[in-house]
Amino acid sequence: MSKNNNKLSIIPLGGVGEIGKNMTAYVYGNDIIVVDAGLKFPEEEMLGIDIVIPDITYLIENKNKIRGIFITHGHEDHIGGLPYFLKHINVPVYGTRLTLGLIEGKLREHNLLEVTKLITVTNKNNIKAGVFTVTPFYNNHSIPDTVGFAIDTPEGVVIHTGDFKFDFTPVDNRKADFHMLAEWGQKGVLALLSDSTNSERPGYTMSERVVGVTIDDTFRQAERRIILATFASNLHRIQQVFTAAERFGRKVAVVGRSMVNNINIAMELGYLQVQKGTLIDPDEVNKLPADKIVVLSTGSQGEAMSALTRMARATHRKVEILPGDTVIIASSPIPGNEKFISRTIDQLFRIGANVIYQQVSGVHVSGHGSQEELKLMLNLVQPKYFIPVHGEYRMLKKHVELAVGTGVEEENCFIVDIGDQIEFQNGRARMGSKVPAGTVLIDGLGVGDVGNIVLRDRKLLSQDGILVVVVTLSKAEGNILSGPDIISRGFVYVRESEQLLDEANRIVTATLQRMVAENVNEWSSLKTGVRDALSRFLYEQTRRRPMILPIIMEV
Repeated sequence: MSKNNNKLSIIPLGGVGEIGKNMTAYVYGNDIIVVDAGLKFPEEEMLGIDIVIPDITYLIENKNKIRGIFITHGHEDHIGGLPYFLKHINVPVYGTRLTLGLIEGKLREHNLLEVTKLITVTNKNNIKAGVFTVTPFYNNHSIPDTVGFAIDTPEGVVIHTGDFKFDFTPVDNRKADFHMLAEWGQKGVLALLSDSTNSERPGYTMSERVVGVTIDDTFRQAERRIILATFASNLHRIQQVFTAAERFGRKVAVVGRSMVNNINIAMELGYLQVQKGTLIDPDEVNKLPADKIVVLSTGSQGEAMSALTRMARATHRKVEILPGDTVIIASSPIPGNEKFISRTIDQLFRIGANVIYQQVSGVHVSGHGSQEELKLMLNLVQPKYFIPVHGEYRMLKKHVELAVGTGVEEENCFIVDIGDQIEFQNGRARMGSKVPAGTVLIDGLGVGDVGNIVLRDRKLLSQDGILVVVVTLSKAEGNILSGPDIISRGFVYVRESEQLLDEANRIVTATLQRMVAENVNEWSSLKTGVRDALSRFLYEQTRRRPMILPIIMEV
């Protein structure tokens, strides 16, 4: 144990109090390592935003101390923010073969592949990174090659699980490294950071093979084409689709850019076993008998531009869903997407398809452990301190209850917020000061240039529209030379509201004349006066508050 002034700080920069954008920094003296760099998808009120990533101000300020970034697995909520991280901080990236294969595709898009050092790891490696020694261990999850990390620090060993479940019959036959976890538990673990996604769900999460049985049954019974939509990253499920298709003599066409990319990478690296001739081009779908076809597609979340949604609306270039086709939606809704999915399912039923989805069949199992598996992890590791991560507040709270039930002292459990520091010194833990943290919004090519004020304006525009008032004043006399002209968009229909706009015109004129008479000639004051008077009037008349944009020109 350290007896000096240095301390170990664990700082979650994302993934606590929320689902997604997972990122954690481990700091000791002059060394920092980072685990994961994820993104999350925007919430409903984030109008026009494409993705959300962690705020890495703290890491940029300390970039000379960062020794590497360690990635647990290839899901977007763990790798999606990596290109944005690497643009500021060029350090080695450590991950398993498949994870790095998926990362390569991302870095190529951002022109970072040439300048980034990617280092492949397995559970046989001990990686030295400053004072830290990092040892990967295999986990089960819904994507192959998932690991957690045991991080050996001068204060003791910290286990960072990443996303996991315990699948005793995994599709790829690679079981979790129970023995490694138990060994660390035997020697003594300082702290455990564990996945809380399913901490509210009792029992065990079923094996991915259960879905294989449902897929087999569906393939056996389907008389026409089968269209199966799932997450592009769920390679275990995609493997089971290929296996079933080969067993029942069907060809597989893949649609959806992310699905095509992931399948190509996984086949290249040997993570998907597909017989020669099974894969066909989507152009061939209409040339083969209906009972010989499977279409594998993205869009299990009802996203507007995804392959499945376009097929349901008959706007897909190559594949149309026909009456009698069987559509399998093999995923559970991400919170917030339920209505998009129900809309797609409705549309599919209207076409006359047979739709199989999670509520009515076993076509999806989670990739995250339920309560009994979380307890098993706690019992194997027997940590002194416990920090639940990867979940919303209620999930973290529930996970702490499970930890206390397995014997962790309640005062040794920390529910943290983004940017909180948990400091360990001489085997004792305490909350430290906060570091700058939060969210960075990405809109198109703009990174972080959209903040709360822009979002507030977008919300206002989307609810009550905009009025633009254009006036030209004479510089010498201060009287109105032309206007006011009022342009309305999204507020009222001009032709039916002439009276309202005439009255608004009069109010603007009267306000400007009064202010000029009072010798107010500051532009900003004139604009504020016009805005206030007009806003009051319009609210009285319509109970709406459009955005008012006065434009005053001087001649």
